[in-house]
Amino acid sequence: MMAEKLDLNTLVEDHRVHRRIYTEPQVFALEMERIFESGWVFLGHDSEVAAAGDFKQVRFGSQPAIMTRDEDGAIQVLMNRCMHRGATICQEERGNARHFRCWYHGWTYNGRGELVGLPYPGGYGKNFDRSRFSLIRAAKVANYRGLVFASLSADVEELPDYLGKARYYIDLFMDLSPQGAVEARAGTHKYGYDGNWKFQMENGVDGYHANFVHQAFFEIQGKRLGRRVMKLFNETSPLESKDLGHGHSLLDTAPRRSSPRLVSNILRGQVPAEIGDAYVQSLVARNGEARAAEILAASNVNLAVFPNLLIIGIQLRNVIPISFNRTEVFLTPTTLCGVHEAINVARLRAHEAFYGPAGGGAPDDVEMFNRCQAGLAVKGAEWLELSRGLERETVGEDGVIAAHLTDEVPQRAFYKRWREIMCGVATAARPSVTLAAAGS
Repeated sequence: MMAEKLDLNTLVEDHRVHRRIYTEPQVFALEMERIFESGWVFLGHDSEVAAAGDFKQVRFGSQPAIMTRDEDGAIQVLMNRCMHRGATICQEERGNARHFRCWYHGWTYNGRGELVGLPYPGGYGKNFDRSRFSLIRAAKVANYRGLVFASLSADVEELPDYLGKARYYIDLFMDLSPQGAVEARAGTHKYGYDGNWKFQMENGVDGYHANFVHQAFFEIQGKRLGRRVMKLFNETSPLESKDLGHGHSLLDTAPRRSSPRLVSNILRGQVPAEIGDAYVQSLVARNGEARAAEILAASNVNLAVFPNLLIIGIQLRNVIPISFNRTEVFLTPTTLCGVHEAINVARLRAHEAFYGPAGGGAPDDVEMFNRCQAGLAVKGAEWLELSRGLERETVGEDGVIAAHLTDEVPQRAFYKRWREIMCGVATAARPSVTLAAAGS
């Protein structure tokens, strides 16, 4: 059978997407090239590599890399590949090291990726130039409020411009600390699922599924809190979903109240009143009453930053594509700098209750991702519908598109950006992909 050429422009429409964007290995390979290897990718928080020599393994889609802090205090992003015979040079997930040594033939690199150790150098002759064998480094590395992004291409816009309107919500998240800073050193929850990476990015800002997938947890929470949690996600909810541009989007579940003392949902555990009051007062003293209320409400938004970052609750969620039908997800909770320990403990316990491996939320979502991938094997039903709320969208003066919390505004925002990158001006001359012939 002859190979089929598939026009990528036909896979995404304004209100629906084709099942083949989740099921075709060739589409996945093109996503890695055009999205993860050509634009900004979230890698982690700078507190994860706080000291000189600290490192953690990261990925640009399917390419392995290392985020490390060199001896001068700069964050470097080095590709995890020895320049001799191609072996990975870092095997540990994270740690502290002055050098990275390839265990195949002993080539050794410093924290800037420079080749500093070469066993038996006489065999290479007097004209061997070590500088030609430095590790490949990311073309750009940038830090916004502690969030580290990098790009393998130098041809990307500056990170603040790329983040655009998402910066407002990132600022709120960081300013939950009276010092304006968080740390991501409390550990990481990890899970994987047998499905496409885009399912997780869609789900993190999907207000439509919550009352069904998480019904049992919400009912328990409702009894504990004495109110119907599920009301937040039904048709009468006053809350909104938003398209922030650049593929970034939001579930805005922040309370519509003016007093910070009424929106202190950041304190999701049992915290003594005097500790909670002191915390709120510290935010008011630093920011003023109105701004403090905005900041405290930031604990009630789900923010998606294209292509692979979700900020939900207290966590930074990194979505890592492995293959077209396999994804890993790392959930790293943050702690607030400059607060009483009891507040951070309460944040962590609440995070574990919903997002931990035995929590009431994340395992439910993973099951849905697996079911979606399995269901998309069915031929004849070719499209996935994303039209909910299309006719009730509003566009603000700032260009933000908003609709009801349960509407599919965030998903349409994601795929609008996906289509721009995969099929846009930069790739207009090559918007198609050749699919392998059956049986080949």
